[in-house]
Amino acid sequence: MVLSEMSFSRKILIKSYCLKSGMIMNRILMLVGLCALLGHTSCQTEKAEGKEMEAETKFLVTSPLKKDTTITKDYVCQIHAISHIELRALEKGYLQKIFVDEGKFVKKGQLMFQIMPMLYNAELQKAQAEANFAEIEYQNTKQLADSNIVAPNELAMSKAKLAKAKAELSLAQVHLGFTQIKAPFDGIMDHFQVRLGSLVDEGDLLTTLSDNSKMWVYYNVPEAEYLDYKSQVKKDSAIKVNLVMANNKMFEHTGVVETIEADFNNETGNIAFRATFPNPNGLLRHGETGNIQMKVPLSNALIIPQKATFEVLDKKYVYVVDKDNVIRSREITIAAEMPHIYMVQAGLAIGDKILLEGLRQVRENEKISYQFVQPDSVISHLDLYAE
Repeated sequence: MVLSEMSFSRKILIKSYCLKSGMIMNRILMLVGLCALLGHTSCQTEKAEGKEMEAETKFLVTSPLKKDTTITKDYVCQIHAISHIELRALEKGYLQKIFVDEGKFVKKGQLMFQIMPMLYNAELQKAQAEANFAEIEYQNTKQLADSNIVAPNELAMSKAKLAKAKAELSLAQVHLGFTQIKAPFDGIMDHFQVRLGSLVDEGDLLTTLSDNSKMWVYYNVPEAEYLDYKSQVKKDSAIKVNLVMANNKMFEHTGVVETIEADFNNETGNIAFRATFPNPNGLLRHGETGNIQMKVPLSNALIIPQKATFEVLDKKYVYVVDKDNVIRSREITIAAEMPHIYMVQAGLAIGDKILLEGLRQVRENEKISYQFVQPDSVISHLDLYAE
């Protein structure tokens, strides 16, 4: 009886263990199936991502374009009045009167300064008296000579004395005239170097006078750019330039290059150009500064988009695609800059393929797939390709 009960209990335990084992196995199978499902999904996702990455690496590539073009060069300039002179005292004396004011416009011949003339008036009166005496003496001698009372030589000496007296009179008149300083041309007064009542000596600076109706603008051009300019510009053709003033605004009138100096500066390697600008409103003044913008024609220039370059330590680089579709960085030298465009001086050839977009998405020596875009199309549609 006891054995039967033990057998029955053992059977119950065995059955319970079997049920638990079955449940564990089912859970294991479910877990394995879930892992398989997740693995399959992950593979599909990786494949999809791989396809997307493959699609994203289709880069745009182009080549440098060689063509005739025109660039605008900027040059620092100095602005000068067409006439700018110093007015100095011609005689010694006290400054008696000032008829003008600083910064005012004066007309040609207008009286500006008066130096005390009393001494020169006295000298003039003395010279006038001596001239009158010599005239009377000459007339008397002439009458005597006509009557053969005196020798012809005495008449000649009297005539010479009269000529000398008249010359001294003219000199006295000139000295008296030097006490009046008049404007030699229409212009604008600068500040006074002396004040009313000052004792001025001969040659002392009184002020300066500027004719601002036209302005001469001087700027220096390097030798290489001068040679390019002379080789491209036709003889006797008028070269028009623009002036950017110190406030970064464009002067409303256009200037013309009229003169190129004869010699180069051996220290700087530059030669001076002079452009003439009309200044009807008097906006420009002597001594101002600014920048001249001059258009320089270039033949067979090698140009690339600015967006195809990147900078490292102030040096310009591009990514060049080789025959195996591997990209490698290459340093280039920029000769000139235009809106959206660089003109390349060295580092690239006409047949090189350069990366146009995605410069930050690639690495050195990476193999890529690309689509080639004709360079003339790229240059003419830069705004469409702008990132």
